[in-house]
Amino acid sequence: MSTLALEHESLAQKVVFAEDSFVVYLSDGRNISVPIIWYPRLINGNKQERANYELLGDGEGIHWPDLDEDISVEGILAGRCSGESQKSLDKWLKRRDK
Repeated sequence: MSTLALEHESLAQKVVFAEDSFVVYLSDGRNISVPIIWYPRLINGNKQERANYELLGDGEGIHWPDLDEDISVEGILAGRCSGESQKSLDKWLKRRDK
């Protein structure tokens, strides 16, 4: 079994949304495109909610306060999608409808 070893820390600098993905611009010059469908809260958010993000720490993660979503750069680089259960997502969606 192999493991992913990061030689240097990659930090988020900016996030830009397209129709079905978002791109995270990293401090090492890479741009990582991520399918928005991997993160149900983002796909259920509107354009303004997705545009309202904060970088966590020095860019180790990204936080969307309007959507209560946090994604780490490490997770993006490892190809991890949201681990939220359907029950949790349904509860969140129900609160949004009020």
